[in-house]
Amino acid sequence: MASVNLREEAALMLTRSSIVAELDIHDARIIVDAMRPMAVKAGTVIMTEGQTDDVDYMALVLEGQVRAEGSGVGDGDEVVISVIDAGQLFGEMGLIDGSPRSATCTALTDLKLAVLTRRALRGLVEVQPAVAARLMLSISRALAERLRESNRRLRTLSQISRAMQAELGAVHAVNKRLLAAQARKAG
Repeated sequence: MASVNLREEAALMLTRSSIVAELDIHDARIIVDAMRPMAVKAGTVIMTEGQTDDVDYMALVLEGQVRAEGSGVGDGDEVVISVIDAGQLFGEMGLIDGSPRSATCTALTDLKLAVLTRRALRGLVEVQPAVAARLMLSISRALAERLRESNRRLRTLSQISRAMQAELGAVHAVNKRLLAAQARKAG
């Protein structure tokens, strides 16, 4: 990263990021030094859900906002997953596994990003293994928290679905009785 002030600001943001908040300022500076700056214009799609190329990086938002959205269930509509603000990371799963992107991320405003590629992470592993390990543990912890939250939401949706199915079953039974009564009256 070019400017000393921008480097320090990025390092401070990294220590405050909900994903890697356990990093101290020294670790954050080392990680920021491995990142490259990127400017993105508002409206630009940064990554697309299902994208299989250029998936091996994550980015720290230094300035601006990013909208993350995923495809809806069968209706083709996009569902906003989150709005990512300055100081937050996105794309961590791609950094770790290189699998297709799980969401579409679009710049809501002009952005300044700091990007960490898997190649740069591998360099950190070789040169600063303890820092790289702390970064990966922090990312893993954040992903585990997201998975737990997704599981909680899935359980809630499952309970709602069962309740709706029971309600529909009751409505269906009432409709059958009404139709049977109407048929008896007509016949």
